[in-house]
Amino acid sequence: MSKFCPKCGEEMEKDANFCSNCGNDSTKESKSKTNAAVSTMIQKRDIVLAIVLSIVTCGIYTLYWFVVMTDDANKISEDDSTSGGVSLLLTIITCGIYGFYWNYKMGKKIYDAGQNYNKNIPDNSILYLILSLFGFSIISYCLIQSDLNKFSE
Repeated sequence: MSKFCPKCGEEMEKDANFCSNCGNDSTKESKSKTNAAVSTMIQKRDIVLAIVLSIVTCGIYTLYWFVVMTDDANKISEDDSTSGGVSLLLTIITCGIYGFYWNYKMGKKIYDAGQNYNKNIPDNSILYLILSLFGFSIISYCLIQSDLNKFSE
């Protein structure tokens, strides 16, 4: 699990107190500066464009979207337990079963990160799980992306 510099957003060793890029003392930074750093870590994505690209590419863009959402959630939650590529592979290998767990876990990661960065994000993990169980994963993806976009503001 890695952490990021609150000043420049550069990845730091997990036990480092000073950034090797800018020399910033990460132990003395306020939450507002940390929020500024997290907004540089992830990219805001247009949800409508993602849906259109998913339709036009017959679902191929959805696979990419799945991977980048997972990686963005890992960055904001500082939890690198499963990368986006590994999550996609596990979902394919298990014929979609891991995808149900992924939806639930994404809700928990985003909620916990929202608590850490003082963002008003509800715990939607059960909602994401239920949507994916009933075949509405694309709606779940849109809601997840919407929550992730709050971190890039």
